[in-house]
Amino acid sequence: MIRFRSIISRVVALQVVAIGATSILLPLALYWLLEQAANSLHRETLRSQAVTIGSFLRPQADGGVVLDIPDDVRPLYAEAHGLYSYAVLDASGRVLFSSRADGAALFPSGTSAEGDPSARRRETGSGLFGLTVVRTVGERLYWVQIGQDLAHRDVIIDDIVAEFFSRVAWITFPILLVLLLISILIFRRVLEPVREASTTVAAIGPARTDVRLPEQSMPTEIMPLVRAVNQALERLESGFRAQREFTADVAHELRTPLAIMRVRVDSLGAGPVQDALRTDIVGMARTVGQVLDIAELESFVVGDDAKADLHAVCSDAVGFMAPLAVDMSKTIALTGADSAVWVHGHADALFRAVRNLVENAIRHTPRGTSIEVDVSADGTVCVLDDGPGVPETDRQSIFRRFWRRDRARPDSRGLGLAIVARVATAHGGSISVENRPDGGAIFTLRLRPA
Repeated sequence: MIRFRSIISRVVALQVVAIGATSILLPLALYWLLEQAANSLHRETLRSQAVTIGSFLRPQADGGVVLDIPDDVRPLYAEAHGLYSYAVLDASGRVLFSSRADGAALFPSGTSAEGDPSARRRETGSGLFGLTVVRTVGERLYWVQIGQDLAHRDVIIDDIVAEFFSRVAWITFPILLVLLLISILIFRRVLEPVREASTTVAAIGPARTDVRLPEQSMPTEIMPLVRAVNQALERLESGFRAQREFTADVAHELRTPLAIMRVRVDSLGAGPVQDALRTDIVGMARTVGQVLDIAELESFVVGDDAKADLHAVCSDAVGFMAPLAVDMSKTIALTGADSAVWVHGHADALFRAVRNLVENAIRHTPRGTSIEVDVSADGTVCVLDDGPGVPETDRQSIFRRFWRRDRARPDSRGLGLAIVARVATAHGGSISVENRPDGGAIFTLRLRPA
């Protein structure tokens, strides 16, 4: 059995089945009703003719009757070309008058009750349809039989019934198809609030947890679902808010103990122990700073009118990281565009992204190598290094939080590139990595021009 996931598709499929059944049953029903109406009208016409024939009966003094048909009416009952046939019988069944040449009755006496239709086959092969009416003339009862040749071309009603299917019934199918199209338009109009709600839901994310589905324009049948979704979004927002607040509070609280530890370490005597502790404290402070950056970026939203000079951002990031590069015996350079490159974004957030890319390059390249930050006029930043490169199997994983290829490295917690990915997503951009032909990696941050 075919199952449709779309409500409109299901409705259309069911209506197509209904149209197919209706297009067959409706003409049959109309044909039956029309035939019944035609037969009823036919019987009433015959009854009227029988009453007319009965009115032409005149009683005689000897107790008999004569049939006095006016000359202008007589052609209606002619044997050869008349529209109707008649016969008058007495109570004993003897035929008194008949339009037939042989003077016989139209139908066998006693085959039908008064008013019931009768039929027989003529010698010519045509059918004769009629009925019998009882009339009282004087003190006696007479049976008036009236009949009509069904093959007579003046029987217009029978022609209409016979040609109903070929002339009229076919129109029911296109009418039903038009009704189907109208139903589709109606359903699309009715489901418009649902499509708008789907668009609204698509905009909900970690940075837009305050969005709710509108309840005013929703159909009554969908209202329980809308309210349930809004309640789920309320719980989701509370969970995100609690998680962000906890992460930020922990990062803030850790900064004070780290500062105290640094002061105490500096008060120790110079030596290997002090150097090791100072290195550990610097790494912890860096990790805490990255955690705090991630917590802030979770609720970070770039305004529609926000723009930043990407060249200036990269210049500041290179200047900020230059002392670390020099301390590790590496060089760093800013290349590419030499003027302002305006992109859609927030300068401080972009600075964090470029800084983390540069820091990642510095920490993963050997001494004596160089790092290059190339800025393009189309809003692209490429950070090139001379390190070992990134295996193809790891190129998606390195942007996840706390993912590290080498967990033995004490100076990496797997947060820097996750921050870059979050900034790129918030700006509607992208971050990717590939290896250089001569060795090393190229990290490419693409942003939208302002």
